[in-house]
Amino acid sequence: MPVFGGIEAGGTKFVCAAGTGPDDILSEARYRTTLPEETLANAVAFFQELPQDQTPAAIGIGSFGPVDPDPSSPTFGHITTTPKPGWANTDVAGAFRQALGLPIGFDTDVNAAALGELRWGAAQGLDTFIYLTIGTGIGGGGLANGRLLHGLIHPEMGHIRVPRHPEDDYAGFCPFHGDCLEGLAAGPAIEGRWGSPGEMLPPDHPAWQMEAYYLASGLVNLILALSPQRIVLGGGVMSQEYLFPMIRSQVQTLLGGYLQSPAISERIDQYIVPAALGGDAGVLGAIALAERRWREMGAG
Repeated sequence: MPVFGGIEAGGTKFVCAAGTGPDDILSEARYRTTLPEETLANAVAFFQELPQDQTPAAIGIGSFGPVDPDPSSPTFGHITTTPKPGWANTDVAGAFRQALGLPIGFDTDVNAAALGELRWGAAQGLDTFIYLTIGTGIGGGGLANGRLLHGLIHPEMGHIRVPRHPEDDYAGFCPFHGDCLEGLAAGPAIEGRWGSPGEMLPPDHPAWQMEAYYLASGLVNLILALSPQRIVLGGGVMSQEYLFPMIRSQVQTLLGGYLQSPAISERIDQYIVPAALGGDAGVLGAIALAERRWREMGAG
């Protein structure tokens, strides 16, 4: 197996790695996301300075967005309309292709993380599942019939609309929609509503019942629309592990017995599960993207 390069291109940091999987990361580095010129130059230099025996056969990039993941599009590999200053219309994939001359796999950060969970984590053996990350924002990706979810552009699961909790008067923080799922349930919404970051709130704080209600409402919409075989949840908010049983219970309540599946009625603790790769899902998924691109080109 050749070495592959992976880049988790995040809004706060770029994580670069070379290796073949979770048990074989040969080199890794993290860089603060500043302006594109500096950040991309740091990441390019990481790969240029690797020892010869760690030179990757391909590079995968899982990027914050919005992005253009369509290989037939003239702006494939670009970050497009992001509000992050300086990054709109940045050709991320092109910068690495031009500097390194390697095949590039490119997708959203959440689709990359989903691919990592498929390859080595909580979604192994599945062909239809959802990966959702709940942190400073909410993003979703996954597979449908063995293919990464794409379409008009890419899924924006964090911006679906959910019913308001009857006791919630928080306006929501999303600059586009206010009270979409992200606006009501991402980390900044918890802090904005309760005046304290989620990690500072005790498990019995009413914030968590409200959080479970919103996340369960979003999951019910996704379950009914996409019929996933499993839902994998990651991100900083989900490090509060006591949220999982609360969300599972709310999902069962909100579905109201409509779906006649043992996965919901009897095995929901195996249906809504934590990300097995934790904070490494993004960069490992990028390595899996690189491997997939290498195989698509007939090299493996």
